[in-house]
Amino acid sequence: MLKLKRVYEKPEKRDGKRILIDGLWPRGLTKEKAEIDIWMKEVAPSAGLRKWFSHDPKKWTEFKKRYREELKDKKEFLSRIKSLAKKGTVTILYGSKEERFNNANALKEFLRL
Repeated sequence: MLKLKRVYEKPEKRDGKRILIDGLWPRGLTKEKAEIDIWMKEVAPSAGLRKWFSHDPKKWTEFKKRYREELKDKKEFLSRIKSLAKKGTVTILYGSKEERFNNANALKEFLRL
């Protein structure tokens, strides 16, 4: 099972494996408080794509297309997420305040779990 959650929300046992997929560490959050099992920054959108998108809903469709292209070279990381999700709950963590138009939602859609 794959879930999404903002990294600033309180960690819970039912989160299972907690995987942060942002390229930058969340501001003001310690590693202890975040309780992250894996920081998989390799699947984060490139800095250029992230800055171009800037969580603009008008760019959402194009962002997903470009992000999907970037993810084609990250098969080993995507396989690891899928494998962990088949064994139990995996919570994909993201830092954005934007809950709908963010890389975690795009990644979940891409993985189709």
